[in-house]
Amino acid sequence: MPPFSDCLIDTPVELSRRDLRAMMHLARSLFHLSRLPAYRDLIAPEAPPIAAFDPRHDAVMMGYDFHLDSQGPRLIEVNTNAGGGLLAILSHGASDLTAAGALPRRLREKILSPFYQEMYRYSGGRSRRPGRIAIIDEEPGGQFLYPEMQGFQRLFEQDGVSTAIIDPTEVEEREEGLFHQGEMLDLIYNRHCDFYLETPTMQPIARAYAGGRVCLTPNPFAYGLLGDKRRMALWSDEKVLRALPLKEAEIHRILDAVPYTRLLAELGREDAWKKRKNLVFKPVTRFGSRGVYMGASISRTRFDSLPPDQTLAQTLVPPSLTQVASQERPMKTDFRLYAYRTHILGVTARLYHGQVTNMQSPGSGFAPVRIRD
Repeated sequence: MPPFSDCLIDTPVELSRRDLRAMMHLARSLFHLSRLPAYRDLIAPEAPPIAAFDPRHDAVMMGYDFHLDSQGPRLIEVNTNAGGGLLAILSHGASDLTAAGALPRRLREKILSPFYQEMYRYSGGRSRRPGRIAIIDEEPGGQFLYPEMQGFQRLFEQDGVSTAIIDPTEVEEREEGLFHQGEMLDLIYNRHCDFYLETPTMQPIARAYAGGRVCLTPNPFAYGLLGDKRRMALWSDEKVLRALPLKEAEIHRILDAVPYTRLLAELGREDAWKKRKNLVFKPVTRFGSRGVYMGASISRTRFDSLPPDQTLAQTLVPPSLTQVASQERPMKTDFRLYAYRTHILGVTARLYHGQVTNMQSPGSGFAPVRIRD
């Protein structure tokens, strides 16, 4: 098993209890927002058909990514298939994921319970746990967080649940459901970044999911509600929020935490160009900072090539910095809060070099968070 330490940085990153509390309140407010029929009606016209299907369950491990400024935490992105959650929950003292097999029962239940709750909700209360799980990603063995997937696999199997880590091309589609090596899959833990299941390799999973023949978590419905980057334009629009049945405290909480975000088409290309030094440009459909451009360094040619209906312009909130002993330069830092529904699972820091979050940069990794008063 690859060493857990390949994904980790030993240097703890400090976070105030006040800022952590603000992150937690925001995550819960956004979950509450996603439950509102009026909010769902608002986003329905732009959601693809597969995101309109409500599977009756949620996203097993949501990730809320924050930068810190003088006013507190600012939400940068929401991820429905956020990696690093196991690292956030476990002690960072472990040198590899084989240690996950010896976890105290209470901690093991904290990690696995959301998956079992997903199966319970999917089945309408008939099944309290899946019989077989597949952790799916594109060529998972080559992923930065493959050791984490192995950690989940080990925990599931020690709890008596057969688990495989596979590429979606290894799934066999049959009339009664999805299979792997002749065994039917009850639950898929989806680490793949085809959020709306649009690529050819994800079509068998898309058909089984839409037909109610597999518990897929996270899924397109959850992504459409909270993970689609276009939602941040709604969350930073006071007029939109006030038209929804939200409490005044929730409106202020969301507006305070979400940077001003608009589609480039709405903002206007020339206006955005003039204000570019205070903006970051993000593609609507891509992930992992791919195609993200800092306004201060983007060329006019590259800027003019950005599709206005598929590009978000967001107020720049620079990341904080952490000095790591092994690095000559301070490392840029963001914080990821993990949650299942309104239950907070953990928090971690991501340290990296480069203009945007880049976990592939040399020395990058997840770091433990030390809470201070």
